[in-house]
Amino acid sequence: MTSSEKIALFTMLGDYPGTAALKSGELRSDLVDFRFADIKVANTGFKPLVREHKFDLAELAIVTFLQAKAFGKPYVLLQAVVVARPQHHTLAYNPERGALTPGELIGKRVGVRAYTVTTGVWVRGILREQYEVDLKKVAWVSFEDPHLAEYTDPPFVQRAPGGKDMAQMLLDGELDAAVLGDKLPDPRLKPLIADGEAARVWSDRHGPPINHMLVIRSELSRTRPNVVREVFRLFKESRDAAARAGNTNAADLRFGLEPNRRSLETIIDLAFEQKLIPRRFSVDELFDDTTRALE
Repeated sequence: MTSSEKIALFTMLGDYPGTAALKSGELRSDLVDFRFADIKVANTGFKPLVREHKFDLAELAIVTFLQAKAFGKPYVLLQAVVVARPQHHTLAYNPERGALTPGELIGKRVGVRAYTVTTGVWVRGILREQYEVDLKKVAWVSFEDPHLAEYTDPPFVQRAPGGKDMAQMLLDGELDAAVLGDKLPDPRLKPLIADGEAARVWSDRHGPPINHMLVIRSELSRTRPNVVREVFRLFKESRDAAARAGNTNAADLRFGLEPNRRSLETIIDLAFEQKLIPRRFSVDELFDDTTRALE
């Protein structure tokens, strides 16, 4: 294939304001077509990506990418954030079962969809740094396998009984807290960390937490750098279109290496400390020559 020939990329991407112009076809390219996978919730596509190498281009949870890099999966990171948010409020508890503070989680049972999920990694880092919680003295209860088949959970991670629902276990008192994400599924559940100031302090110190970034096949990046540059341009234009329309979430998505460096350094440190990756990567080695030069 010549470098100017148009290419269709099998793409796994959720629906977000920042990607709406791209997914709707409003933005077009003479070099790239996107063939979007029929996946409604992006995290359901992460296993096919890292286990089967199913997609050419995808959004991917940043911790899953770090593990994929550690296990030699054929993808490279782009300097484009797709999903980012504060993380403090994603840890929930049931006030009807009694008062609870973050510092009281030692010896408690805390649910998380999988030990490796990016939100859980951020939450554990927050608990350790801001509330001095010894993470190994918390009983972490998971409900799913890691995205990477090669990874095995640490021995202090327990598996919930089959068929159990994490939110219901929290309501029933079988869990003391749980990482439930952005939208709590029951009005009886409340954020354990409702302190907006703590989230601001964290972001000021470490950079805003990243959830998902773009990845592309390493071979494509090596052989078709013009395609990678065009993908980056289109995603940036889609983000900018949403920002101009007044969407603040899209406006906050950071593109480029330096705007994301502190956040990436932090998640690398947390992933290493929590025994999710075998060594601390440098930020620059997450990219190749093509994707490192995008900004």
